[in-house]
Amino acid sequence: MGDQMQFIVEKLNQEPFRKNYNLISFDSLEPLQLLQLLSDVLGEIDPKHAVDIREELPEQTAKRMLNLLGILKYKPPGTVSDLSAFRQGLVTGSKPVIHPVLHWLLQRTNELKKRAYLARFLVKLEVPAEFLQDDTVADFNKQYEELMEAFKNLHKEHEQLKISGLSTAEIRRDISAMEEEKDQLAKRVERLKKRVETVQNHQRMLEIARQLRLEKEREESLAQQKQEQKSQLFHAEQRLQRAQVQLKEMQHVVADSKPESLMKKLEEEINFNSYLLTEKIPREMESKKTSVYFLQKVVSEPAMTQADVTALEREINEVNAQMNQLIEKRMMKYEPTDSKFSMYRQQASIISRKKEAKAEELQAAKEEMSSLERQVEQKSSRAHELEGSEVLTEDEFKQYVSKLRSKNTFYKRKRLEIAEITAEYGILQRTEELLRQRHEAIQQQLQAIEEKKGISGYSYTQEELERVSAVKSEMDEVKGQTLDNMSEMVKKLNAMVAEKKASLAPVIKELRQLRQNCQELTQERDEKKIQYDSCAAGLETNRSALEQEVKGLLEECAQEESNYHYINCMKRSLEVQLQRAKEEMKAYVSPDPQERRRAVREQYTRIILEQENLGKKLREKQKVVRENHGPNMKQMKMWQDFEQLMECKRECFLKQQNQAAIGQVIQEGGKDRLVL
Repeated sequence: MGDQMQFIVEKLNQEPFRKNYNLISFDSLEPLQLLQLLSDVLGEIDPKHAVDIREELPEQTAKRMLNLLGILKYKPPGTVSDLSAFRQGLVTGSKPVIHPVLHWLLQRTNELKKRAYLARFLVKLEVPAEFLQDDTVADFNKQYEELMEAFKNLHKEHEQLKISGLSTAEIRRDISAMEEEKDQLAKRVERLKKRVETVQNHQRMLEIARQLRLEKEREESLAQQKQEQKSQLFHAEQRLQRAQVQLKEMQHVVADSKPESLMKKLEEEINFNSYLLTEKIPREMESKKTSVYFLQKVVSEPAMTQADVTALEREINEVNAQMNQLIEKRMMKYEPTDSKFSMYRQQASIISRKKEAKAEELQAAKEEMSSLERQVEQKSSRAHELEGSEVLTEDEFKQYVSKLRSKNTFYKRKRLEIAEITAEYGILQRTEELLRQRHEAIQQQLQAIEEKKGISGYSYTQEELERVSAVKSEMDEVKGQTLDNMSEMVKKLNAMVAEKKASLAPVIKELRQLRQNCQELTQERDEKKIQYDSCAAGLETNRSALEQEVKGLLEECAQEESNYHYINCMKRSLEVQLQRAKEEMKAYVSPDPQERRRAVREQYTRIILEQENLGKKLREKQKVVRENHGPNMKQMKMWQDFEQLMECKRECFLKQQNQAAIGQVIQEGGKDRLVL
């Protein structure tokens, strides 16, 4: 295992990955980073897989990687149960699963690149047998297989040409042809030299031409360097953006890294994924399978006419009516026990529907969040390109607010300190003024005492003498040190000059001789340079003419080749059409009625007859409807009048019953009064 990791790290640190990993940093990668690393390696093998896994769902990532590994013929170790564990480990980014895959891919990168390239053209597209019954689809499928075989043959020839080198006879012929061209070029150069020598200032013109050529070459190299630096800058910015996103994610995870919250999030994610795995996805798969089954059944059946459609609609209406009758019967036979179970069933169905709706909302919210994150990344990258300030995230804004609060408290504390210092400064100023006043009073008293004693100005004179003597002693010390340092420095400089003169004397002699040699070599170099520039200018003109001629011939060859391929394709399409026409003619002329029915003409003739018969029937129905329209309208009017008459009779009967009931009540009331 250690050798495997060492091999993976060495390969990843080389071109074209340049990851700069060591064993510790590689072993400490997160599952998401491992999956991204595996996706990058697969993207190097097949450029279609060079994607960011954060921009796609985990199921899509696992499906994409498994498909490519199957094309590359990677065989995971173990039995069928181990295969399921391998798929699960690939989805979760497990190290025991990812490390062997990386080791296998990095061992044979060039071979796998070739295999992935061939898979783009040699993985056969499976067409269902029902569709192959159509002649057009069958012809296209046959043409597709023929093109695949042609690609195989061309690839084999290409590989053989790469392996087999040129023969010695061909090399000798090429060398002899190149020598002849060299002789011709030399003769042309001599002729051009003779022509140029007659022109005035030809040396200056040749020098200018040489400088122009050098500047053009320098301009091309600078443009190429600029393009390379732009591409390097773009890749570096992409890596920086990816690193910033990873840093933000890690900071967000560290900010919310409480064990309880992490466990709660993991439990919610596990519950949601288990619900998707056990309930939602199997139900959706079952519904898709049933819909596919019905669609296949519909496709396998023959074409339906309008009469068949009306018959099916009639059957559907009858079945719906029977279902309504059964539901009414069930409602009439309503029982309490069934009501309880039905209530529970209704509640369970409502809860399951709500659960499905919430799961769909959660899935949609996750997709929306991923799309919004991609939009945020795009907007931030665009703002960065426009040299604007980046938009702060929620965590960064919180950190910014906390920094502002800490700075505010620090500012208030420093402000209080400044206020205290200001107050203390005022006290010290007042103290200084008091001390100055006392000093002036003492000086006045001292002067008064000196005047009394007759020695006024004695204290001031004594202070000045002490100050002057102290300054003089300091100046004397500085002068002495300066003179000593200067004398030592002069001695050192004289010694160094003498040493340098002694050491440089032989070198100066050699330099004089070398200068003379340099002047001679410079003159010789200038002469040779002039000869070389003149020769190079002639060769350059001939080379440019030859390049133009070769370019024109190559373009003409490419044009002729494209014309050949176009004519060949047109020829094939015409041959296919001619073959179909022959088959149609053969089927139409054939005495076999079964074979004749397959002809397109017979099919369209039969369809036309069916449509004509259908039109005749519809016209007859229309005629019958028109003839019976008047009597039917009269009968409908009579039925409406009869209905109104019966309604009036019903109302009269009801009124009569109400009056009879009222009269009976009145008679019973009169009898009761007589009895009383």
